[in-house]
Amino acid sequence: MQVIFLKDLKGQGKKGEIKEVSDGYAINFLIKKGYALKKTEGSLNKLKEQKENDKILDEKNREEALKLKDKLEKVTINFKVKSKDEKMFGSISTKQIKEELSKLGYDIDKKQIESITINTLGMHIVKITLYKDIKGDLKVHTE
Repeated sequence: MQVIFLKDLKGQGKKGEIKEVSDGYAINFLIKKGYALKKTEGSLNKLKEQKENDKILDEKNREEALKLKDKLEKVTINFKVKSKDEKMFGSISTKQIKEELSKLGYDIDKKQIESITINTLGMHIVKITLYKDIKGDLKVHTE
């Protein structure tokens, strides 16, 4: 029986893939658990429609990420830190950067911020992953 995978299933198939599997496996596991649909004209049309919707959503998310990238590259976050003889006590974490971005109205997850340790005074560039292959630069100034 040919099935269309609705979800990724390790070792079996990826979402949107059409694959030949045994009838019992398809009926008793894949279809029953919601991992796949039997290949029919209707399910093929549904798959085609879903791919078009995913493409539109991907394009929309990409455009929003590019707009956000332009805005972020104009922003500089300032941190006042304790220091002695140009040496900083402690460091600036991704959590602190996220909190400062939240105060400015940006909804950036901590996981999107490149993990670096800022432990020197001056200007630093922090990379933020906004979408699959779109990364923005954020200026962080410590004084």
